Amino acid sequence: MKCRVEEIIDKEVWDGFVLSQKPQSFLQSWNWGETQRLVGHKIFRLGIFDGDSLQGVCLAILEEARRGPHLVVPGGPIVNWGELGIVREVIDILASLARSEKVWFVRVRPELLDNSEAKRLFSRLNFVPAPMHLHAENTWVLNIDRSEEEILAGMRKTTRYLVRQSLKMGLVVEQYTDPADVKVLTRLQEETVRRHKFVPFSEKLFGAQLETFGKDGEGSLFVCKKGEEEVAAAIIIFYGDIAYYHHSGSTSNYRNLPFSYFLQWNIIQEARKRGCKFYNFWGIAPTDDLKHRFAGVTVFKKGFGGERIDWLHAQDLPISPLYWLTYGFETTRKVMRRL
Repeated sequence: MKCRVEEIIDKEVWDGFVLSQKPQSFLQSWNWGETQRLVGHKIFRLGIFDGDSLQGVCLAILEEARRGPHLVVPGGPIVNWGELGIVREVIDILASLARSEKVWFVRVRPELLDNSEAKRLFSRLNFVPAPMHLHAENTWVLNIDRSEEEILAGMRKTTRYLVRQSLKMGLVVEQYTDPADVKVLTRLQEETVRRHKFVPFSEKLFGAQLETFGKDGEGSLFVCKKGEEEVAAAIIIFYGDIAYYHHSGSTSNYRNLPFSYFLQWNIIQEARKRGCKFYNFWGIAPTDDLKHRFAGVTVFKKGFGGERIDWLHAQDLPISPLYWLTYGFETTRKVMRRL
């Protein structure tokens, strides 16, 4: 089979295909592409056709990183991975695009479960495991297509108690879609960074997500308040039948006040109102090692019930010998950051 590649410029065509696939991901959505464009990246929306039939899509993002220019394909490409002929053509298309853009490598992280079969496939396609992760690879997902009573019953006993206690403490949660309101998340993220020692996301990225997903009713900033004080905030993406807990931050004060549980419970309720069937808590630690720096947040998320879903680790397709400079740099940084 010889596929035809065209740029897709119609949002309905693009999202219609992405949402028709299982699994699907907002990382390949039209609005994630628009978000990346707003923060200054060049994007490519590739449609893979067999005749007039759309067989796959691929949102590729050009990263002009100092550690090495590359193309990023988060949550994709979206193709039938069982059709090896189409898969090879898509990879050839990405390699050709990479060479034309003069980048060193292509990094993909498709929505494929992390197993030996997927690893063998990418090895056959001449990929190598990336030194760094790409978005959340180890995730925690809760089925919310149930009654509130059933969801509560599936929680850890302590979590259920704290959710119920939080409802009695005069907390409120407000929703915003104005990009200007992300300043509160930026401030609370700064406090979270000091506690957990991770690289912060930019206010520009937060604002871009509300500018794109927010205006289409696919994203909101949730802010939990104690009186007039903002104590926690999170950007939630609603795409298809999944709500994603994407970015968050919280105060270092009121450690005995279960505001984080109150915020999560309100988000879950809103997601159910919107018809979502799953709540994706996003990233967790790769193992149950209590010494991992994200062990605490992992225990918190797991307390709400759900199941672990591990996606295939990011894979790199070297285009230039210079890729190995990036590989060495990122490997060293990973060790230094204890990732």
